[in-house]
Amino acid sequence: MAIAGDSLLCSNGGMAEKAKPAAGADQTMLLRRLPSVDELLLRPLVADLGRTLDRGFLVETIRGELAQLRREIVSGAPQEEAGLAAEAVELRVVRSVERALAPSLRGVINASGVILHTNLGRAPLPAAALEEFRLSATQYSNLEYDVAAGARGKRDVHTSRLIERLTGAEAAIVVNNCAAAVLVTLAALARGGEVIVSRGELIEIGDGFRIPEIMEQSGAVLREVGTTNRTRIADYENAINEKTCVILRVHPSNFTVSGFTEKPEVAELIALGQRTRLPVLEDLGSGCLVDLSPVGISEPTARESVEAGFSLVLFSGDKMLGGPQAGIIAGKKELVQKVRRHPLFRALRVDKLAIAAMEATLRAYLRGAWSEIPALRMMQMSLEEISQRTDALYNALSTRIGDFNAEIEIADGRSLVGGGSTPAQSLPTKVLRIASARHSANDLELRLRTGAAPVIARIEDNRLMIDLRTVFPEQETALAEALACALR
Repeated sequence: MAIAGDSLLCSNGGMAEKAKPAAGADQTMLLRRLPSVDELLLRPLVADLGRTLDRGFLVETIRGELAQLRREIVSGAPQEEAGLAAEAVELRVVRSVERALAPSLRGVINASGVILHTNLGRAPLPAAALEEFRLSATQYSNLEYDVAAGARGKRDVHTSRLIERLTGAEAAIVVNNCAAAVLVTLAALARGGEVIVSRGELIEIGDGFRIPEIMEQSGAVLREVGTTNRTRIADYENAINEKTCVILRVHPSNFTVSGFTEKPEVAELIALGQRTRLPVLEDLGSGCLVDLSPVGISEPTARESVEAGFSLVLFSGDKMLGGPQAGIIAGKKELVQKVRRHPLFRALRVDKLAIAAMEATLRAYLRGAWSEIPALRMMQMSLEEISQRTDALYNALSTRIGDFNAEIEIADGRSLVGGGSTPAQSLPTKVLRIASARHSANDLELRLRTGAAPVIARIEDNRLMIDLRTVFPEQETALAEALACALR
């Protein structure tokens, strides 16, 4: 009788491979060394956790760590016996609990120079929104209660009066983003009918979502007119028929078409809508509320669109407006009310926290306190201020350059508005250009991004670039320390 592990003669006279047991003697010994769940529950650190945590959660975590260790042992992964002792497994359990309870959504330092960074949450909210959050989230509120009348109210009133005053619109409502604004508006005004839109305005927004597909989900039929680069008013006129419900214009806030191009003037579209009694809508996208041309940003404002005569104007709350994620529908009262009565509106409406943040942001606009809105403050930051801050950071790091074996210099750069807004426009800035003899630019970027205080930077010409336009002044000390750690 053969014993596992011995060499055997095959029927063809050759030697058979050594048979491997499912779990060898060494593995069995290691498995037996693992502490039990009950033993771990009595360990001091785990027992401390048990006083504040749900027992079921704690037991599940312990079992998970023990199961992982068993898999590692059976797979043949090298194991130190000390790592299987109760003390070591106890520490694994504690770390696992800490990871499970640590927030996944966390703050980062944005040193990329992209102001409305889509992946980093776009517009940082005004500080005033924090107090509004506290009051709205931790207490009851008059969200949908008319205190004066002692009866049910509407949540729209908290933001609508501010939007109306700032844009000149007759009425306004808020949904959860601009794509939702397009969806519910077309569902309310054009379901089963046709929406005329220029072929050159059928854009794709972030994460692969395409505006035509969102429009089609409304139940409206798209009637594309013109070509990618040239659409004339006659194209719109010729497309109008008994099924036409809406004329839609989409502002190209996340792309540009240059060269041999043509599109109707706004006045021509408005006049066409008036002649044919069709509502003319504008998906403005970025949601700019103030003239930013003095700082070098050319972007139409919502008020300009309303005053031009668009029936409804749709725009974002978390882009150029600088508030929370939201989609704003502003314009003619009759049409706004029709959209509000559509069943989709309830599914897409915003919650009390978004309303609180939006109200705080809009009140800052009403007071003319634009510096209280972080995104606007960054856009309006002077080159002199950025230069002074960059010099200070350079001086803080240059005293340690010898320890880093690195090269750091101040250079001219360009900051981007980002967030699908003003794609061809940028702002002059000063940047730190960093090269290290120890680490490549990619390694430096990784070390910064995965540090204790994550820093998001960019790479150009094989140099790490740090742009302080998007770094809050109170973050500069942490940024300097993160750079020092990454360069070591």
